[in-house]
Amino acid sequence: MNEMQFGNRSRHILNGGPALDADKTARLAKARALALERQRPEPAPALAWADNVLGSLGGWTGLSLRVVVPAVALLVSFAAIYTWQQNQRVAEVEEIDALLLADELPIDAYLDRGFQNWLKKRLTEE
Repeated sequence: MNEMQFGNRSRHILNGGPALDADKTARLAKARALALERQRPEPAPALAWADNVLGSLGGWTGLSLRVVVPAVALLVSFAAIYTWQQNQRVAEVEEIDALLLADELPIDAYLDRGFQNWLKKRLTEE
């Protein structure tokens, strides 16, 4: 028997309806009505996006897992990067101060524009 014949035969059998007694038919109708009562109603079209966001992962808990946790992780990473950059800047200033204080040049040499440019050039070469 090929697929078309099997499909046609199954269709005819199913269209004929099940051969059940009235008690079984009533129980099936009652179970169907109960299942339809418990079925979740379709959300309104205007609130369909809210159902997708809040309903897919279990309400507000799902929202926190999908939105709040990544946002907090992003803020923490930004704070860590900012702190690291500030520490780098402080370390650079400390290094320049240590080099200037350890040197035996007079104070007037530090006020010279050419000397400041030489210091910047020297630091970029290192």
